[in-house]
Amino acid sequence: MTEIDLGFSGSLTTDAGSFKLLELPPELCKLVETAVENLSPLRLTIKGQSGEDAVLCTDKATYAIRSVSRSVGESDIDTVVIRDQVNEILELTPVVPKLHKLSVLLRGREYDDVHDSEDQPSSEPEGGGLTYAAARATIQASDAELARGLRQQRILDIHGALRPIAPGYLATILETILNLLVSQSMAPHAVPVEDVAATLADENEISRAVSMQVMSWFGEIVAGVWTMDVEGVLKEIGLGILRHHKDDPIAKDTLLDKWKLAVGDTFEASVSLSLLSGNYLMSPGSALGGGDLLTYFPSSALPVDPASRFVDLFLTRPRWKADDIAPFLSDIAINTKDRDKLLLKYTRATTDNAAVWYTKKVDTRYGR
Repeated sequence: MTEIDLGFSGSLTTDAGSFKLLELPPELCKLVETAVENLSPLRLTIKGQSGEDAVLCTDKATYAIRSVSRSVGESDIDTVVIRDQVNEILELTPVVPKLHKLSVLLRGREYDDVHDSEDQPSSEPEGGGLTYAAARATIQASDAELARGLRQQRILDIHGALRPIAPGYLATILETILNLLVSQSMAPHAVPVEDVAATLADENEISRAVSMQVMSWFGEIVAGVWTMDVEGVLKEIGLGILRHHKDDPIAKDTLLDKWKLAVGDTFEASVSLSLLSGNYLMSPGSALGGGDLLTYFPSSALPVDPASRFVDLFLTRPRWKADDIAPFLSDIAINTKDRDKLLLKYTRATTDNAAVWYTKKVDTRYGR
């Protein structure tokens, strides 16, 4: 691959400011070099609507675009010189994809078993529905991140329109699948997809289009065989029970008993409270007896802006243990290093009896 150095002339021109220099991080440089070497197509897309900060998306990642002031030195003799004045470069920084807009765009379009069925295409909105193509153009995320977001937020593609499935209906489908696997002696790692979809349609009136997508969310389908993500299925069923206790706490032991009953004897050994991490608050029971109490508190319902996220967290609790607060930051940090930066910026850490606690950082500018 031929390398060419770019230099910028210090001369004033009428076209000053017409060029922008974009600095690529190492992983993007490697992506470009590999594409050139293999003569393979490479797509870099800039996304952002009016009022939004622009981002650059590859097929798999999203980067914030930030203007950084730089001074430009003298050009070498063997360089390509562009006549312009450049006082800044555009810097790319990996960021969490902005998938929260999906819930806003799809509000009021839940799919459930009461009003919807595969035999009722007229129930799908025409003109007002959000298609995958529209979501791809609107949501600031790479294709891979968007696909993962649709999967994680349990969004169906029904007759060309994206629709989130009703949580209660999803839990019902998963419980029905578990019962079917047990009754038919099917191994979770080798489930015949067509047989399950046909049975659900004939005996439970669950649309094949829905059941196929649900199975794809919770495992992998290869050559007509579904390898079920057991923990993922159990987590969703557990959330279905916990979701009813946003204002009315449930005893931990009661939740576990109901959860095990819902999944059946075959799967109850895999039930674990750790599967619900980032979706509940735990508080001690009454002094007269009773175990810990759990309250539904999903991180997905918290603000996506880090500053606002920490405000809500500290309004909920004045201090947090390190292990307790971490699950509520995973969706706004790209990795643990990024999460630690957020904690350093917005909290104050103290150690008490070998445990690390985080409290709200005092803003010395305003005495609070």
